[in-house]
Formats: sequence, C-alpha cells, structure tokens
Amino acid sequence: MNTFNQLTHESLTTSPPPEHTHDEDHNHEHTDHTPGQVDSVHPHVHSEESLRRIVNRLSRIEGHVRGIKTMVQQNSPCPDVLLQIAAVRGAIDKVARIVLDEHLTECIARAAQEGNIDVEIEQLKAALDRFLP
Repeated sequence: MNTFNQLTHESLTTSPPPEHTHDEDHNHEHTDHTPGQVDSVHPHVHSEESLRRIVNRLSRIEGHVRGIKTMVQQNSPCPDVLLQIAAVRGAIDKVARIVLDEHLTECIARAAQEGNIDVEIEQLKAALDRFLP
C-alpha cells in the first residue's frame, strides 16, 4: 500500500462510536429542506458529542476527497483512484448509517411517544427513496 493509501485508509478507520445520547440543551427545530415536503413536527435534539462525531467524520471525508482530486491531478493510476473513491463511498455510507440510526432511535421514537409518528414516517420514507439506489 502506498503512503497516500495507507494514510487515507488510516484516516477513515475509526473506533466504534461511543454510545449515542441526546442533550435537551441543544434544541433546534428539525425541518425537511426538500421543496414541497411537510416540515417535521418534533424538536430535533442532538448531543454535542453526537454532532461532533458526525462533523469529524465528514471533515475526514472532505479531506479524503481533496486527496483524490490531487491524485487525479497527478495522474495517479486509475485503480488507485477508484480504490480511494470506494473508501470515500464507504465512509459516506457509514455517516448515513449513523444519522439514520439516530433518527430511528431518537426522533421516530419521540414522535411515536408524542402521537405524531405518521408525518415522521412519511418523511423518512421520502428520504430513504432519495437515498437508496
């Protein structure tokens, strides 16, 4: 494995995320930013730790994409570039999994307790239709 591959592989390799928690002090309204969609009816609450983990992962992905751009500019072998693209794809899928897990365990559960789960389920279905191939 060349140095770039080793560094980017190491930067995407992370330990299992710590247990997920929500902190009521960090409230913001959750809205669907897709035109034509109904706004969510529950407050969307995330802990500082949860936000930090997701943003850190996205920052690593962002750096990795810049590294791929450099590889292309330097005429790196196509198989090496494709390998790095696959790594980024996997990292993005991992972030999506974390976001989905949080939404199911916190947001959907809260909507069920508050009696307004139908809107949340419809929004989740619409998001999954756009997300899944």
